Amino acid sequence: MIESNMNFGKSVEDFGAFFVNYSQEYFEKNTYFGTVKLINRELSWLSFNERVLQEAIDSKNPLLERIRFLGIYSNNLDEFFRVRVAAVKRMIEVKSKVVFGFEGGPKALLEEIKQIVVKQQRLFEIAYQKILKELEKEHVLHLDESNLSELEKTILSDYYHDKVKHFIIPILLDKRSKFPSLREEGIYLAIKLTNLAKDKIRYALIEVPSKLPRFKVINDGEFQKVIILDDIVRLHLQDIFYIFTPDTIEAFTFKFTRDAELDLEDSLALSIVEKMEKGIKDRKKGNPVRLVYDSRMPSDLLDFLVRSLGLKMDGNIIAGGKYHNFKDFMKFPDFGKTHLLYPPQPPVPHPNLKKVKHLFKHVLLKDELLHFPYQKFDYVVDLLREAALDPKVTSIHINIYRVASDSQIMNALVSALKNGKNVVVVFELLARFDEENNLYWSNILDELGAQVIFGVPGFKVHSKLMLITRRSGRKTQQVAYVGTGNFHEGTAKVYEDFGLLTAMPKITGEVSKVFRFLENNIDRGQFRSLIVSPFNSRRKLVSLIDEQIKLARKGEPAEIFLKLNNLVDSKMVEKLYDASNAGVKVRILNRGMCALVPSIENQSENITVRSIVGRYLEHSRVLLFGTGENRKVFLTSADWMMRNIDKRIEVGAPILDDDIKEHLINVLELQWKDSVKARIIGPKQKNKYFKPLEDTEPINSQNALYQLYRMQSEQE
Repeated sequence: MIESNMNFGKSVEDFGAFFVNYSQEYFEKNTYFGTVKLINRELSWLSFNERVLQEAIDSKNPLLERIRFLGIYSNNLDEFFRVRVAAVKRMIEVKSKVVFGFEGGPKALLEEIKQIVVKQQRLFEIAYQKILKELEKEHVLHLDESNLSELEKTILSDYYHDKVKHFIIPILLDKRSKFPSLREEGIYLAIKLTNLAKDKIRYALIEVPSKLPRFKVINDGEFQKVIILDDIVRLHLQDIFYIFTPDTIEAFTFKFTRDAELDLEDSLALSIVEKMEKGIKDRKKGNPVRLVYDSRMPSDLLDFLVRSLGLKMDGNIIAGGKYHNFKDFMKFPDFGKTHLLYPPQPPVPHPNLKKVKHLFKHVLLKDELLHFPYQKFDYVVDLLREAALDPKVTSIHINIYRVASDSQIMNALVSALKNGKNVVVVFELLARFDEENNLYWSNILDELGAQVIFGVPGFKVHSKLMLITRRSGRKTQQVAYVGTGNFHEGTAKVYEDFGLLTAMPKITGEVSKVFRFLENNIDRGQFRSLIVSPFNSRRKLVSLIDEQIKLARKGEPAEIFLKLNNLVDSKMVEKLYDASNAGVKVRILNRGMCALVPSIENQSENITVRSIVGRYLEHSRVLLFGTGENRKVFLTSADWMMRNIDKRIEVGAPILDDDIKEHLINVLELQWKDSVKARIIGPKQKNKYFKPLEDTEPINSQNALYQLYRMQSEQE
């Protein structure tokens, strides 16, 4: 682990205070604010990931959940480098001089990113050591190759020879041989072998086996001990390289990150599927964007690695701790210690649906709103299964962005096809990192006779729509689902999302128009109720803001309340500034990137932004305009980013049912009162926790919502 000379207290609480002080000081010096109208999206994203890191530090979180937040932070950072840093590097290559929301060019931004990441990773290492010390109090010990008893060495030797040895493929490295191709997901040990008698130094490479568990637990009764697979390999280096009889063998972990952007070549000879398959293969050969290495690695070995990988000693090269690929720590063993985990919160039945046998007929009579992960996702699957068996159902239309590898949604569609239904599935093959899974399911459905559509040329399909059509006598009946999250049973357990089930013709008729466009790319249609990107989103959103501006200028109540993942579209930010200057009260719950600079006089003094990071990923997008009975409420799949508004197929729907509208307003108001997991997003990116002025009971909105839904489900 990295040693740090930072001065912080001995307790976790002291460390938390130290972290906040550090964060404020660092961002005051390094984030552009004040007269600037926009915050750079990359720096804002790093501020969001810092909020995830805060969860690992927060002593109010269960201990094992804190270590899993370290895994989430690490996984987030990997994707950030694969996507966002790779984009900055491409800006450098094309000699771009202008960077969104940043006073320097892309080279200066890359250096700024590196400085922030290095600071955060030092905090990460300190946090990890703190957690390990807390685990010792729970009789859980972390072992490595240097602190093992003879009995433990024997146990691990048996495990190595039985389970690990045959997965080890050591590769000798020298200047004459071609450097092996590295897997981005791999964990590698760079090896230095020294033979003093022969004055000989050799380098080698070992990939830590990915098919084996990353953690090995040894239970000796009083203590449970855990050792990481990397250290089991280190323990047996002499066995692996015995033929060289080295005097010393040193092993240092490193991680390699590539540009994850797919380059789909413009070839008329290839189908979209062939282009996608080729793009996925090429991604694995993408340009390097980061090398993270154990800071103890000798300079000669590091220089050899850097040269061999075609890198330069610049912002791509980051010193780290002994262990990498911390995303595996999301699966850190729980040792059967349930008190170190979040208490179980199984999804509860929807109070209006728990006794319903015929979902389709129920929705014909009344709209219903599902809220995940608090309520069961099963209703979505059950509706599809019901449609697959109903002889009167004629067609099912659905658009897929991400699905589970063992998807019940896909299995329900297979059932529908085998029962003779017309099934139209729009797959977005450019769903980053899920392309292979989408290709797999698209092939299966295509072979069974589904009409499989691979998106729209030039536009990513990011909407979350389903439409079921049924014939009852001469009458056509339709039920639509409009969601904020994917048709994915796995993420529905941890992502906070809404799904609207409705038979309102104003919505189902326009959802049908969206699918017609997706099928033929020509029949665009007119959308009066739905907000559909790229057709009317910007115009409609601006119109909704303008309505509030007009009210404010007349001296009437005017409010805007937004719940988003990301807010970085500069034109929409400017429009919100206009609303603020007109006197509109603007509140924003924004989980991730936020280019808007709130609380600036004569710019955004009427705008307040908060961010909730907690047990569940806040993923829903909800838009509220106005006050009282005139308030308009929308669910949408789109964030306020230029790509979502102008370059994707996104769909938002108005809430027409008064009960659902009132419920959504109450949910957002409850989240706004969160005084446990909400941070204030201010001009200096301090990530300060929101604390109400009045002395009130602390509110954790996620816990409060679960208790609310559980109470509702238990009522008869």
